[in-house]
Amino acid sequence: MFDVLSRGFKNARLKLQGKTELTEANIADALREVRSSLIQADVQIGVIKEFMAAVKVRALGDIVPLRAPTGEMMDVSPDDWFIKACYDELVELMGPVNTALSLNRRPSIILMVGLQGSGKTTTSGKLAKLLIAQGKKPLLVAADIYRPAAVEQLMVLGRRLNVPVFSIKGMDPVQLAKMGVAQAKNTGRDVVIIDTAGRLAIDDTLMTELDNIKREVNPDNILFVVDAMIGQDSVATAKAFDERMDFDGFILTKLDGDARGGAALSIKHVTGKPIKYLGQGEELDRLEEFRPEGLAQRILGFGDVVGLMQDFERHVDKDQAEADATKMLKGEFGYNDFVKQLNTIRKMGPLKDIFSKLPGISGMMEQIPEEAFDDREMDRTLAIIKSMTNQERREPTILTGNGKRFKRIAKGCGREYKEVSELHERFLQAQQMMKGLGGMMGGGGGGLGGMMGGGGMGGLGNMMSQLTGGMGGGGAPAPRASISADEKKAKRAKQKAAKKARKKNRK
Repeated sequence: MFDVLSRGFKNARLKLQGKTELTEANIADALREVRSSLIQADVQIGVIKEFMAAVKVRALGDIVPLRAPTGEMMDVSPDDWFIKACYDELVELMGPVNTALSLNRRPSIILMVGLQGSGKTTTSGKLAKLLIAQGKKPLLVAADIYRPAAVEQLMVLGRRLNVPVFSIKGMDPVQLAKMGVAQAKNTGRDVVIIDTAGRLAIDDTLMTELDNIKREVNPDNILFVVDAMIGQDSVATAKAFDERMDFDGFILTKLDGDARGGAALSIKHVTGKPIKYLGQGEELDRLEEFRPEGLAQRILGFGDVVGLMQDFERHVDKDQAEADATKMLKGEFGYNDFVKQLNTIRKMGPLKDIFSKLPGISGMMEQIPEEAFDDREMDRTLAIIKSMTNQERREPTILTGNGKRFKRIAKGCGREYKEVSELHERFLQAQQMMKGLGGMMGGGGGGLGGMMGGGGMGGLGNMMSQLTGGMGGGGAPAPRASISADEKKAKRAKQKAAKKARKKNRK
């Protein structure tokens, strides 16, 4: 969603490349690029003016340090210093961060408010899942009785989470909310999440109902759920809601859509209320605590390693990940291990979102064709692997150079022979790359840190790189692994011995 902003900051940096110092004259072009991108991203005009002035003062007013604290000379260029000024001001604009919820009372009450279509119901389910992970026992209250299927939607989410949903057909929302809190007390639930009704626009009927619910249940937290895709309108709406409800913070939704990012930069500055969570997609685990540093890094094309690590840790068992990492870095993984990695990637969200958090890749997103992020390529890859026999998935080397097996697999999954062959070639390249990475890290060690961290993209990143070079994916192809003549000879001998053993077993 931050493509426009990222492009603007990138162009600003290019304007300053080759300069030996920052001056009012040479910084003007860079500032124009930033201003233009902020306007296109639908950032509120008052915010733009203050941000631009602050960046200019910070960039020109600070003395660029030439030495690190250790005494070593630093290689800091004027364009680096300008981008650092932009980063510092972006963090300040969106912060300070405060993601805490008041959960001291039993039961604690969270009131979800916002316009219709902002994603309140789905976000209520996501928040319930987040609280369950923290050891809480939430109860969902379906107080949106006006929107068709709103109650049923919350019921479905409750069943998926194994969380009770309180609803009485035809009951007034104010009374329903009050009885929902009583139900939570009677059943030992320690958090009540009330999903309220919205309107297409703010009106007295809506606000009066919300005022009455607030008065009756005395919520500990009032969270305003806002659709990031409505740009500056979201800021005006938030301001009007805040004046009436005095809410505690925002949940910004639909960040995976075509939003231009203006709301994320404007909303905290204009209202003074913190962004607490960011929501993406429909999956219930796609709600994350807001980190201004991470968002600023993504806007500037630096990626967000911390955010990526948090996504990774939410979806995998650490001990299992350590074991898998060690195995992969020794080059001993088969297609079953490959499938496990692809499924982990799928749980973490859309490919484009994952890549945007990878340092070194996020800044090149515009150069990668859109089809490279097509998640359907993952389905095609998995279909090919599922058409293999158990033995082929365990011992991938038996496929190498075996055209008959490729033909059978292609027929079984409805793909072309060439696609199967290319997938196997990329898989072998991934094996070699991981084995080489393991050697550099010391005999195949490194564990989870090696999988995600140092040495560029790390193991998981390399696996994704292999995927995007796939069938029509169009991503940057992985480098071919160099194999010496001796290695080729040993490989052929191993294949020949394996073939001989299989024939003997059949007899």
